[in-house]
Amino acid sequence: MKQEAVTISIPSDLLEQARHFRESSESFNEMVVEAIASEVRRRKALAAHQRIVSRSAEVEAKTGIQPNSVDLIRQLRLGEGRRD
Repeated sequence: MKQEAVTISIPSDLLEQARHFRESSESFNEMVVEAIASEVRRRKALAAHQRIVSRSAEVEAKTGIQPNSVDLIRQLRLGEGRRD
């Protein structure tokens, strides 16, 4: 993976905590890269969730609230109402 050098400003107390909690074999750079990767994954998941909520609202606006299908699924699993 291609890397790019950047300069960041970190509050002193946060930097001290990071130094205290990083593992002895872990570089500060590795810690920062992992933190950023984790935050990117979190934000992608949040964006996906927001798209799902938005799409659900669109469907509900067009079709209304759909009836709960849990009972129907249970009946089908038990073989009730099948037309085999």
